Amino acid sequence: MSDHLLNPLTVICAGSCFAFSGLFYKLYSDKRQEVQKLKEIPSFQADHHLLRILNASSNKRLHYVAVEGLVQAIGEPISSQYVPRCRGVIQKITVHEHWKYWNSVLKTWVSKVVNKQQTTNTVPFSLVQPGSYTSEVSVRVESPLEASGDYLEQVHQRLRQAKEGLMDAVVRELSGEKPVALEEREELLRVGSPLTAFGELVLEQDKIMRIQPPKDGRSYVLIPSDYKSFIQRYENSANMWSGLTALFGITGLALVAGFIHGALNKDKKN
Repeated sequence: MSDHLLNPLTVICAGSCFAFSGLFYKLYSDKRQEVQKLKEIPSFQADHHLLRILNASSNKRLHYVAVEGLVQAIGEPISSQYVPRCRGVIQKITVHEHWKYWNSVLKTWVSKVVNKQQTTNTVPFSLVQPGSYTSEVSVRVESPLEASGDYLEQVHQRLRQAKEGLMDAVVRELSGEKPVALEEREELLRVGSPLTAFGELVLEQDKIMRIQPPKDGRSYVLIPSDYKSFIQRYENSANMWSGLTALFGITGLALVAGFIHGALNKDKKN
């Protein structure tokens, strides 16, 4: 029986399963803690209910909350330079050149991105309750460029190949470098898109609600979705790690049990 149990393949397979199960449980536990912390953050929509709560709070301030709504420009929004009838409140345009340089050691051309230029434009904007574009209640988003989060949507990307003439070919051979392409990319935070902001909420004397970077050092975050969808993605991730924990744990136990069962049956026959 001991010969069967000490089978190297059995030990490796079962041990690997238990090791992966332990790793996945650690990831599951960490993700569940993140979900729990997120759920402890008060969440609101940009509506009259939030205005009443903020007005009744001490110092007219909520130190860290999540506020969700639809993006609405305060004044004239930014029009896309490349896409007709596409408007936003934050615009980022990136242009960079793709070049190739001759590597004399490797005897090959090596790609490199150079002359990267980035332009960012913003206009004031606020969050409003879905279906309430004419509502008097809104939450103005302060200093959005200081916030973390992948909240910009890519609306345009174009790669223009460089044209090379006879003189360019001669210069390329002499200098050991050549242009390949010019890449343009435009990203927007579009008007009407859902957005959830995590930060400090204050009520100004003019009865305007503003969400801004927290003064206590906590993260100022903008999420390109509603609050429920954001939490659901975290829970789905936690459930995935939970499922993998169970799968690899059960597989490891099945391997050990199978080999023990086979060994016992062989001993009985002997």
